[in-house]
Amino acid sequence: MSSSSYSTIGTRRDWLHWTSCGLGGSALLSLLLRDGIVRADPVPGEANDAPPHHPARAKRVIHVVACGGVSQVDTFDYKPELVKYHGKSLSSDEKPDVFFGKVGLLRQNDWEFKQRGASGLWVSELFPHLATQADELTVIRSMHAETSNHTPATFQENTGFRLNGFPVMGAWTSYGLGAETDELPAYVVIPDPRGLPAGGSINWTNGFLSAKHQGVMVRSQGTPIDDIYPARPLPVATERASAELLTLLNERHRREHGDEIFAARMHSYELAAKMQRVVPEVTDLSRETAAVQQSYGIDGSATDDFGRACLMTRRMLEAGVRFVQLFSGGAFGSPRINWDGHENMVQNHGQEAARIDKPLAGLLADLRRRGLLDDTLVLFTSEFGRTPFTQSEANVVGNGRDHNQYGFSVWMAGAGLKHGLAYGATDEIGMRAVEDRVHWHDFHATVLHLLGINHERLTYYHNGIRRRLTDVSGHVLKGLLA
Repeated sequence: MSSSSYSTIGTRRDWLHWTSCGLGGSALLSLLLRDGIVRADPVPGEANDAPPHHPARAKRVIHVVACGGVSQVDTFDYKPELVKYHGKSLSSDEKPDVFFGKVGLLRQNDWEFKQRGASGLWVSELFPHLATQADELTVIRSMHAETSNHTPATFQENTGFRLNGFPVMGAWTSYGLGAETDELPAYVVIPDPRGLPAGGSINWTNGFLSAKHQGVMVRSQGTPIDDIYPARPLPVATERASAELLTLLNERHRREHGDEIFAARMHSYELAAKMQRVVPEVTDLSRETAAVQQSYGIDGSATDDFGRACLMTRRMLEAGVRFVQLFSGGAFGSPRINWDGHENMVQNHGQEAARIDKPLAGLLADLRRRGLLDDTLVLFTSEFGRTPFTQSEANVVGNGRDHNQYGFSVWMAGAGLKHGLAYGATDEIGMRAVEDRVHWHDFHATVLHLLGINHERLTYYHNGIRRRLTDVSGHVLKGLLA
């Protein structure tokens, strides 16, 4: 070694000092970056004004997406006038813009409503188990959307835009807050095993954000993730040496070419290696007691699948996943396996509610029992609602309801909310939102606010525009906040 080379390294004592303090400092910096205590220099396109922007009420999110259009007048928006008007024509000079264009006679609710809990919140018999958790719910009865077409409506529900290619709410959350663990993704998706939602996997896309913010799909049945288990066992030393060599080669390529996509792929492979160890443990529901499994409806004929998804969700939150999205319904072909009750509401909604009612109630109760609900935000949404009149010829009372983007209901629960509350209102028949109307931009702004994020300041520069989840509108629903 030349003297000039030696002088850049120093003495043996200096080298030992660097390995003990320098590497320790690097490890400390890595932990500080992971926990959001310090921030790295921003990369092109990313906002300098990094969250949190104010104290967060929620640390993590569960988002349940009911695909197909849940009927507000049969679930959370009690309209006694529909009983009086049942079988009568809609008294309106304007024909509603419904998907199939058939405006039948008005139809009363198919399930009885009752006031529940100490709050007296109206919940129908379609959700008898969830009704026991009424005092945990914050129901928004005045949602409205811009389309009655499933695919663009589902895009808007998740991204704020009717066109695809924009990041979904889970991806924005990952981008803004990062991960709480380096062993699991920040954003996980558990789809309905019967089929994907309208638009497919684009409903958990990172859009123009870095690929590391895309939702990672995990199955509630069978192998949770493809290739999570090695095809054949390898000696630990061999596997470690192979990983180290691959990391060295990848890092050299990244430094030489500065490829952001390649860097994201490196991150994905590194995360996948860690997930091979952690995911089997997190998804092993046999670690839970029989009583806990039963409370989620596991091993029930109708509830087993969604019950497993809900219990898996709770375990993922405990392991550090920040945003878990569960889908109820998919497969919009024939047969229709979702909440799209065009032909027969009782059969359709009855079947779908039976799958998720007990698991959702069990999830809320379990989160409360474990002290997690105080800093976890639970969301239940559908892309739109259903009409108070039937989808049939005008002189017939049919059994189904068409799509309704003019007014519908969603609910929230958990961190930072007023519980047992009904916010906003539709008209007397539940057709249109008329009081404290809520757009998806308002809903998204409120979710980000509870996570400590100002929705106007979480941006990403793309194609000459400072993009954000709420586009150029949206306001926080302060009437919901505790």
